[in-house]
Amino acid sequence: MPLPRRSGLRNPRRAVASLGAGLLGLEALVLVLAIQPIRVVGGGLGAAAITAVVALAVVALLLAGLIRHGWAWPAGIALQGALLLAGLLHWSLLVLGVIFASVWAYALHVRRVILG
Repeated sequence: MPLPRRSGLRNPRRAVASLGAGLLGLEALVLVLAIQPIRVVGGGLGAAAITAVVALAVVALLLAGLIRHGWAWPAGIALQGALLLAGLLHWSLLVLGVIFASVWAYALHVRRVILG
């Protein structure tokens, strides 16, 4: 007799992977789109901060494509930590880091609940 599905989803692994990929894709988009408003309103966004934001966005997109691998979830945690550290370059990056780290923590919680 097959074991009952915990979540009721047809393919729980795919659903969780889609959640992670969507979140990382959204994070990349927000990071890239935030560059200009931060430069205009916040001021002081130097070349190092812009380079860091673009690099973090590229890493987020790469992880979104590789999220089906088990190692990509811990790499996502590292990405959130790197974004928090980028807050040393500009305070608004710290704010984005706190927001996305919180959302990533919730995604990890959902993953644990669905996959066990």
